[in-house]
Amino acid sequence: MRYLANVTTLNYRAEKCAGCGRCVEVCPHGVFAMQENLAVLTNRDQCMECGACAMNCEFGAITVSAGVGCASAIITGMLTGQEPSCGCDGGAAGGCC
Repeated sequence: MRYLANVTTLNYRAEKCAGCGRCVEVCPHGVFAMQENLAVLTNRDQCMECGACAMNCEFGAITVSAGVGCASAIITGMLTGQEPSCGCDGGAAGGCC
């Protein structure tokens, strides 16, 4: 399942990852995988912003504003009559990142 492209607030900092694999275990959409004893993002756009990964990361490697990216992009797109965008690419809408 894919959501809107480039709107998730999910941020992953590999340098903080301890390789526990908890994010892989709790993510309902398989956004993370383990590779060489560290977590890697497989597809950011599959993130539904539930926040399970961030809540279970004891090392602060993952942050996400649960539920805001897609919702904000859709609402802003509807209000402006434009394609949904969270503003991460420098566009006018949202500013989620």
